[in-house]
Amino acid sequence: MLLGGTVAGAFDAPEAWERLLAASRFKAVTAPFDCRTPRGEAAQYVSAAKRRGAVIAEVGVWRNCLDPDPAKAKEALRYAKDQLALAEEWGVPCCVNIAGTPGAAGWDAADKSNFTPETYRRTVASIREIIDDVRPARAFYCIEPMPWMVPDSPEAYLRLLEDVDRPQFAAHMDFVNMINCPRRALAPEDFVEECFSRLAPYIKSTHIKDSRLHPTRLTAVLEECSPGEGDLDFEKILGILDRYLPPDAPVLLEHMRTFEEYQAAYAYLSGAAARAGVSI
Repeated sequence: MLLGGTVAGAFDAPEAWERLLAASRFKAVTAPFDCRTPRGEAAQYVSAAKRRGAVIAEVGVWRNCLDPDPAKAKEALRYAKDQLALAEEWGVPCCVNIAGTPGAAGWDAADKSNFTPETYRRTVASIREIIDDVRPARAFYCIEPMPWMVPDSPEAYLRLLEDVDRPQFAAHMDFVNMINCPRRALAPEDFVEECFSRLAPYIKSTHIKDSRLHPTRLTAVLEECSPGEGDLDFEKILGILDRYLPPDAPVLLEHMRTFEEYQAAYAYLSGAAARAGVSI
């Protein structure tokens, strides 16, 4: 696998980003540009990644295509299409978003409307529209699992893949986001095995982080955290990923705030990979 993440730190030009990338040791990264970036500047970022032996693995959307405000939903759909077109242009395999919510609490919020038949219908329709309008040949549109949105389980992802029924719709794996109940939290490695055994053929990118269940706080409290700060056995988990994913599969750290936090997480996973005999 190619372990990496988002290149954090202050940069205002490709040259500064390249210096941070070199120091990070990352082999896979999220795109440091988007569809609004001048094409020449985007080309410089792509060239910098190649020089440093890293692949740009993901183009993010992170917009609510089901926004309750129709104008905002239309704008989000337009941005998703432009981001998928950007991924197609530069050969980035994964353009990733979340399904979105019709609720008003926030673009990624839990809401009782998230699991209604109408929301599911709109989710399928929006994914199809994005792919059908862009018609990519080498980039894939993917939906990141969420604890309180479709898809929230391997079964739900398989159903979504079947219902969207587009060859350029694929899977983005975030197993921690699906560790959303005590049963999964108390046997997380078994759940990770289930995720990859069922979804590996469709996965274009994977996020990696830790999770912890507070053992005495009622009701159940689950928290995302950096690798090494939670309950997951990463020697076992990296071994699972290594068995199911191809050698060039990107596995990306996320949600750290600083370059130093990313480096600490990378060092922790590097040690776990060495102990497990897994190449990163």
